[in-house]
Amino acid sequence: MTSPKDFVEDQFLRTHWNVIPTVLKTAYAAAEDIAKDIPILNVQSALDNKGRLVAWAVDFGIERAIKNGSLRCDFRWKSFARPTGRYLELIFSHSTASISQIADATKQPRNVVFRENARLSNQGILDIPQLRREQDVSGEPHFLLVHGYKSLDFAHLAVPDAHSKTKYIWQSENLLRLPHEITSSVPEAEDTDFDLDELNLLKEDIEKWKRENE
Repeated sequence: MTSPKDFVEDQFLRTHWNVIPTVLKTAYAAAEDIAKDIPILNVQSALDNKGRLVAWAVDFGIERAIKNGSLRCDFRWKSFARPTGRYLELIFSHSTASISQIADATKQPRNVVFRENARLSNQGILDIPQLRREQDVSGEPHFLLVHGYKSLDFAHLAVPDAHSKTKYIWQSENLLRLPHEITSSVPEAEDTDFDLDELNLLKEDIEKWKRENE
């Protein structure tokens, strides 16, 4: 079977993961500086919601990193289920990702419609012990970039469990602790512990689903 770790590392190469800490640290610092310089952002109600300013700064940093080629993916702004705003969706070759602030690194972000729908796309693809079949593919797998809420203590890539509102089926190490230079941990094709054929079959099934549903 294709493990969640192998799949994410195929979509988002480890050699590019070190961009994430730089973007996040810059965004948090920028949000802090902006809040200090603008009196209206220092009233208590604004301070209680500083996470929104951080979220905007992170979105800006990620979008800029994609545009300048530091992150190798595409992006689009998608509307929430209720038309109250939009969120940044990262687009990889066979998957999508979104960004969330969370207080607990071990738990999924709060359940909202778009996250629930995205989570269901992981059902039967990455977490079953038996070989997949084409009908198991119900959408492009979705993973998350999650980071600390009030302070930048952690950042992880994580694959939500399709059957749970809180659990992950895989989570990366803390990206803030990565060395500056990262080498890929994906084994070469001849390594029999890594089922490259199964990964390619998964990607072919996702491509077939996309052709039939777009």
